[in-house]
Amino acid sequence: MGANTVEITDSNFESEVEQSAIPVLVDFWAAWCGPCRALAPTVDQIAAEYDGRLKVGKLDVDANGSLSARFSIRGIPTLLLFKDGQVKEQLVGAVPKATIETAISKHLA
Repeated sequence: MGANTVEITDSNFESEVEQSAIPVLVDFWAAWCGPCRALAPTVDQIAAEYDGRLKVGKLDVDANGSLSARFSIRGIPTLLLFKDGQVKEQLVGAVPKATIETAISKHLA
């Protein structure tokens, strides 16, 4: 996990995501998922570049099944962008960095 990312779990989701004052990008991933590992460096870059304006969290779907079910995560990696506790964007698969940045930019102040 990158220096600028936080681990999101069933127990801290409310405080880290729903109550966050800034938008939160959550990476739903699993250790056995090749595309998730391929996307991880991009997610870490975004966390560093948007530090202070965007919180970036990683959620292990194997360890946090209730959140995966709550947000109907069917394939991973899935990136969900939350603002004011609501899902604003959903990106599925190992998408290019530019695609992620376009989704984020619509929701940053």
